[in-house]
Amino acid sequence: MTTIPVLSTSSLWTTVRSVNAFNVACSFVALWAFVKFSRALRWRLKTTQLRGPPRTSLIYGVSHDLSSSQDYAAMYERWATEYGVAYMIPSVLGQSRIVLCDPRAIAHFYARETWTYVQMPLTTVIREALIGRGLLWAEGEAHRRQRKALTPAFSNAAIRKLTPVFYDSAFKVKAAWDVVIESSKDDDAVIEVQNWMNHVSLDTVGIAGFSHDFGSLDGKRSGVTEVFGSFNNNQQASAVNQALFLLASAFPIIIKAPSKRKNLIKKLSATMGEICNELLIRSRREKDVDMNGKDEEKSIIGLLIKSESQDAELHMSEEEVMAQMKVLLLAGYETTSITLTWALIELSQHPDVQISLREELLAFGPDPSYDQLKANLPYLDAVVHEILRLHPPLGVFTRLAAADDVIPLSEPVCTESGKMIDSISVAKGTLITISIAGINRSSVIWGADAKEFKPSRWLTEDGITGKAKEVQGHRHLLTFVDGPRTCLGKDFAITEIKAVLSVLVKSFVFEMRDGLDTKVEIARGLMRRPRVVGEDGVGVPLRVRRYE
Repeated sequence: MTTIPVLSTSSLWTTVRSVNAFNVACSFVALWAFVKFSRALRWRLKTTQLRGPPRTSLIYGVSHDLSSSQDYAAMYERWATEYGVAYMIPSVLGQSRIVLCDPRAIAHFYARETWTYVQMPLTTVIREALIGRGLLWAEGEAHRRQRKALTPAFSNAAIRKLTPVFYDSAFKVKAAWDVVIESSKDDDAVIEVQNWMNHVSLDTVGIAGFSHDFGSLDGKRSGVTEVFGSFNNNQQASAVNQALFLLASAFPIIIKAPSKRKNLIKKLSATMGEICNELLIRSRREKDVDMNGKDEEKSIIGLLIKSESQDAELHMSEEEVMAQMKVLLLAGYETTSITLTWALIELSQHPDVQISLREELLAFGPDPSYDQLKANLPYLDAVVHEILRLHPPLGVFTRLAAADDVIPLSEPVCTESGKMIDSISVAKGTLITISIAGINRSSVIWGADAKEFKPSRWLTEDGITGKAKEVQGHRHLLTFVDGPRTCLGKDFAITEIKAVLSVLVKSFVFEMRDGLDTKVEIARGLMRRPRVVGEDGVGVPLRVRRYE
């Protein structure tokens, strides 16, 4: 006799519940797949399909090739030569990006930045974790409000008052190097200049921005420099970490997974937060004591404190104020120190340029004022802008289309189907990339000598080619980007770089330690930095002697 098993009520309910859970999960997966498919179909139908390089990896497209290249700008330029002023590159997990190399298209793009074109989700996650919801993180109206609140601190009048601070830092370096050379058995010494330029930048932004001397030029240890140093010394990023970072562009949640780099970002954010909080508390206390400090209200820290007031026209929350301080600390430290280091490298590799610059500075006489740095030293200006052209600290700029758009082109390109067009349609969700370094060094835009360090191009009217003049941005460069996100500290940085170089080049002669043939490569820190091949971390040792 066959016995029929009878399910208990509890067993039956468990089975039904598991089936329901499975069905719900399947429904969510199906819905997700449908949404993804619909978006992909809409993107395909609404976005102009352009030609471009084939994918070299099924998973990464060409993203791994670009991220691991020593000269990714040359890759972008080579593809522009082959496919035209706008083309598509395959990215991570089947994604594509449109690359713009056309001045008219780039101007259109930047004019709509923070509104039509916004940051990628991955960029937003990283910036919020590192610096909070400040100027670099914000979009649209929030960005406009925050930028307007900070603008007075970077006016010509404000930077004119800060110029003595730049000179103070430069003369501290000079004094320290004099001691090093005096203690040397020879008339020169090998000095690791990148570390010193880091100190210059940190102390300068501390005093100029927050009325605080970090004292790194005097040998004081700072939590900020130690964490920044950890990034620069962490060169051996594992293949797994690199792969995860690339995949995070498709799935930003991945960036929250535990990793050494994530821990460093967290530590840097916390360290900057502690320092900024201390400076803010101290400055609030000083403001309460000195109620008539009108000039202080126009300083960076003064404007931030003023914006905290609930009845301020451009009110910022305490979180936003802290984020602005982190942004200024980070940007003031990283970008300026990188540019100063490249300047000393290029001057060491081009002794003729170094001699011409020194002659101009010595002929001028005393330390030039802010206005004289801007207008009376043409060769110094040319050298600095040639450095900014060849070595922009930010090399690539990528944004996500938040709405459909049509981007005009100055010359036609060929689509995937062979049709010639003079504008490209962009659907919401499209990734747009501009290679800042690629545009700055483009032979098509800057001429056959675009890859050469040639300051003289800035001294004559015909030194800047017609195509380069079509590039909008500071002095036809994209180094400080353009549009609503044009670097707010542009004049601050240029004045600091000029002041520091004017002191150092008048005082010292710089040479590559191992001769003119010394190779320099790109190392990975928080940003891409120069490094002499064979050196640890981001070492740039130069042979330095006094100019007699």
